[in-house]
Amino acid sequence: MKKLFSILLSCVLILSLAACGQEASPAREEETETATRTVVDSFGREVTIPAEVKTIVCTGSGALRMICYLQCADRLVGVEDCDKEYETSTLRDYAHVYSDSFQALPAIGKGGGTGNTAYVEELISLQPDVILSGYNEEALEELAQATGIPCVSIRAKSINFIDDSFYTAMRVAAEVLGVQKRCEEVLSYIDGCKADLAARTADIPDGDKPAVYAGAVTFSGAHGFTGTYSNFGPFMAIGARNVADEMGETGYFDADPEKIIAWDPDLIFLDPGNLDLVRDEYRTNPSFFASLRAVREGNLYACVSFNNYSTNVGYALADAYYAGTVMFPEQFADVDIVEKTGDILEFLLGDRYYDEMAADGLSFGVIDLEPAP
Repeated sequence: MKKLFSILLSCVLILSLAACGQEASPAREEETETATRTVVDSFGREVTIPAEVKTIVCTGSGALRMICYLQCADRLVGVEDCDKEYETSTLRDYAHVYSDSFQALPAIGKGGGTGNTAYVEELISLQPDVILSGYNEEALEELAQATGIPCVSIRAKSINFIDDSFYTAMRVAAEVLGVQKRCEEVLSYIDGCKADLAARTADIPDGDKPAVYAGAVTFSGAHGFTGTYSNFGPFMAIGARNVADEMGETGYFDADPEKIIAWDPDLIFLDPGNLDLVRDEYRTNPSFFASLRAVREGNLYACVSFNNYSTNVGYALADAYYAGTVMFPEQFADVDIVEKTGDILEFLLGDRYYDEMAADGLSFGVIDLEPAP
């Protein structure tokens, strides 16, 4: 009888221990699943996110481009419609390189700006760990409330020549994704290009520099000849003498045609993607263009648009190098712009696709306002 009691007591103890083990295991799993950390985003917001971020989506201007530069496109579970539309176009560097994978992902928003154009139900269904966003702060808060998903701002201003807000946003994204090493490699590469560009022209007096004008720029859409920039990024990078800077504007503005005639720049750079608009203006008002010395002497050059859903960093760098070869041929004599553009694109996105840019009409070179017959 004592022996039977001992056996029964042993069984009870074993079952109790097993039960305790079964209760502890889910608790440990839950603790792992809910492990979190806090990051500070581009707006200075403190956002709680999972300790390890495995899945993401990007909303708004510029966000997805940064994730592609950071080589983290494999974590995407959806993309905006506007990035799917650039399947074959080279206007957006990242969307061109990753077009095949983007087409295979579900749409998570309309895209196209800094306001909230997300598809909330789709995001709730997909449940990414984090939403990385270029939205304005109000739209970001709205999206966070609607989805219950952590929303981290990586918004950059896209002004001047790859300014500090881009560096901040990249570092926020890298912290979220745990890819700080790649981030610093990208930022160091950009810094190296900036330093090289600036050093080439540092000793040239302003009086020895040609007067230059950037027209037909892209800013929130296409513009004709009078669409220009002060503090034009590629010109700033090489210390160019931009005639538009005297207006005291910041960024894009529409120049007075009479003022452009008064400036009479030595060299004119135009966005080749907007040449149809300029050629229409040329046909309508040929006397205006004939009054400009740069037009009469054939000193019109291509400056590929670097502003499409925020800054195409690779195009901005390539524009600066090409402008340097035109303005300061001696100082940039070693630069083959096709090779240099390929080098830049390969580093940022892993693809030397300048030939495809040229096929899309986004190449460097002299511009003729008379279209080919």
